[in-house]
Amino acid sequence: MDILLLIGGLLLILLGANGLTDGASSVAKRFNIPNIVIGLTIVAFGTSAPELAVSVSSALKGSADIAVGNVVGSNIFNALMIVGCTAMFAPIVVQRNTLLKEIPLCILASLALLIMGNDMLLDKSGENVISITDGLILLCFMAIFLSYTFAIARSGLTPSPEKSGESDGSAAAEEETEIKEMPLWRSLIYIVAGLAGLIYGGQFFVDGASGIARSLGVSESIIGLTLVAGGTSLPELATSIVAALKKNPEIAIGNVVGSNLFNIFFVLGCSASITPLHLAGINNTDLLVLVGSSILLWLFGVFFGKRIITRVEGAILIACYVGYTAWLIYNAA
Repeated sequence: MDILLLIGGLLLILLGANGLTDGASSVAKRFNIPNIVIGLTIVAFGTSAPELAVSVSSALKGSADIAVGNVVGSNIFNALMIVGCTAMFAPIVVQRNTLLKEIPLCILASLALLIMGNDMLLDKSGENVISITDGLILLCFMAIFLSYTFAIARSGLTPSPEKSGESDGSAAAEEETEIKEMPLWRSLIYIVAGLAGLIYGGQFFVDGASGIARSLGVSESIIGLTLVAGGTSLPELATSIVAALKKNPEIAIGNVVGSNLFNIFFVLGCSASITPLHLAGINNTDLLVLVGSSILLWLFGVFFGKRIITRVEGAILIACYVGYTAWLIYNAA
């Protein structure tokens, strides 16, 4: 029964995220919002909606380890497994702006989470808690990131002559963001149905994951870091693999970095703002692997391949994720 709840919940989440994204994108297009802005906001939200649904549902049900483990595990999965698999299909060219600003911001977000999750070490508290205050701070970071995103969109829409290379990238992003136009009534149905799918799917998914954890005698943190994280990262994985097959593997980096920032700033920010997240099973090893995965991504882009993540580097990223998962399973046994 728990497995059926898990699978059914995941299907509802994925269908809901897809419906919500299509409906919201169509409404935005109707009001003449540029494709690039829709891609950087609504579509990015759509691919991270499963993490949001699961983490908020987990927080409301008191399963903080699933809520935090989902975000930490998803970000590790994104940086190591998704980029690694995409690079195995086709080497990934990393844009200069991504290396200089976006990946370092991702590292900073991971470090912020590491600090917020270490109350016992830093404040001598009785337990590690991501408090409501921490959640509100993360949401403030999200607002800053969104303003940065809109600034990029504006500069991409009105490029200067000396930045023709960047304008080509913006044009590619415009072309990649295909918006389905539909009647307003249908768009609203998609949005409402999508939200319903996310809400109920998230509840079913968390119930199923918690039940599996109890039946296997495994902690909710392990389930959150592995099974839940992999399941909610399916939209990012599908988007990146399809982009690689279409000879646009560089989209994977933007997809992963944007999703990781969204997960920490918005998903955890919303979850912690609703109720404090008491960390029991998520430890410094998990948080350090999260920081290390972003640093490794940056190092591969800067030093070894001249802003290209090669197939060999992709294989190393995959091996790192397999090693981390094996370590989790070994310690859970």
